[in-house]
Amino acid sequence: MKEENQLSSFILPPPSFLPYTPPMPELILVVDDEPKIARLARDYLEKNGYRVLTAGDGQSALTTARREKPDLIVLDLMLPNIDGREVCKILRRESDVPIIMLTALAEEVDQITGLEIGADDYITKPFSPRALVARVRALLRRTRGDNKAPSVIRIGALEIDAERYTATIHGKSMHPTPNEFKLLFILASHPGQTLTREQLLEDLHGAASSIDRSVDSHIKNLRKKLEAESNSPSIETVYGIGYRFIER
Repeated sequence: MKEENQLSSFILPPPSFLPYTPPMPELILVVDDEPKIARLARDYLEKNGYRVLTAGDGQSALTTARREKPDLIVLDLMLPNIDGREVCKILRRESDVPIIMLTALAEEVDQITGLEIGADDYITKPFSPRALVARVRALLRRTRGDNKAPSVIRIGALEIDAERYTATIHGKSMHPTPNEFKLLFILASHPGQTLTREQLLEDLHGAASSIDRSVDSHIKNLRKKLEAESNSPSIETVYGIGYRFIER
């Protein structure tokens, strides 16, 4: 029996040495009976790293939401079959999934109605796709406020300690600047997920500017420090969008 226990402890590695499994990007369900609007929303959300499903009527929305369990739903108010108000009421009785209402009606009473039946936010048509992505990102951050990033991230030979403010590869310090450390921690917290320059700037400075290229300079320096050691993770450029943290 003693030999069996010793063998079991040898076969099962300590948790810290188990392979790192990247979290899946959030799943967004876009519900709109206008294919062009649904396609536009899907394209912009996917470019920002989200997985996206679409539905064109109320019944399909309920079926998909129940089956796929999305992290957030963008729900049009005016839908065939079952309208958006009723879909929202039904979803609220079944789950606390975040809901953003889409409406072509700009009157305040319609906005208030959407919130009263359980929607978390609303956006009126016509809308800017970037504004929709920003609303989705902000609502997801609010709703997952309790799910804080771990204080220590280990990916391959890289270890990032947020409390000690250190980043090491094979035990050797990378000596990152404060901004480099913030960017490294943000990217490593979302391995495999493409983050836009705007997202990174917002996390870095609290605001994003289309003419601020400081992220590019920081990424360039981080790459040099990461690639100075063999078998280290890397930061991949997603042209026209932003950056992605990958394990090589």
